[in-house]
Amino acid sequence: MSVNTTQSLWDRPHGYGLVSRVLHWLMAALFAVQFVSAIFHLVDRQLPLTKAIWSVHYSIGLTLFILVIIRAVWGVMNLRTRPLHGHGLLGLASLVGHLALYALMIFVPGVALVRAYGGGRGFSAFGVQIFQPGASDEAMVAPAHLLHGPAGWALLALVAGHIVMVFVHKHLWQEDVLGRMTRGRQDDARIRRPAATGRPVEQN
Repeated sequence: MSVNTTQSLWDRPHGYGLVSRVLHWLMAALFAVQFVSAIFHLVDRQLPLTKAIWSVHYSIGLTLFILVIIRAVWGVMNLRTRPLHGHGLLGLASLVGHLALYALMIFVPGVALVRAYGGGRGFSAFGVQIFQPGASDEAMVAPAHLLHGPAGWALLALVAGHIVMVFVHKHLWQEDVLGRMTRGRQDDARIRRPAATGRPVEQN
């Protein structure tokens, strides 16, 4: 493996490496499935489509739980070299928002696992038994029942805010932050504001 290839796996100040980018977009796709399944489950549990996508809800939840832990560990390993969140109050807000995302991404599937364990029904994912049914423990189930749903919707709200801020950075502040997670580099020179229109355009 060449030096350039090795370095591209790691995060750098101007962009995220291949590992971070793959984890990010894989988790984004899986969370999209989770949110869609939760919305359909809320609207009508008897729809065939709802039953189809809900059937993988728990399996994908476990997958995301594992992936977010891997991503968090990888983030700590790259802490000194990954892109900064910004400066001043906006930078602090960005940092707090990202930490909240990570916390909820761990908490939401984690509390569901606690509920399954305390509910005495065991847990299986993709046809594999993760842990066997045990004795019911209401002290574990009740808090999980109370928190899993609201925490999940809070996570959806944070994800929506995260997406909105990408567009704010690009179109309002002329910062190509999305490039960090797509091309692996932030290239603000690709965005300019013509004097005639006052609107940003992409430069190829």
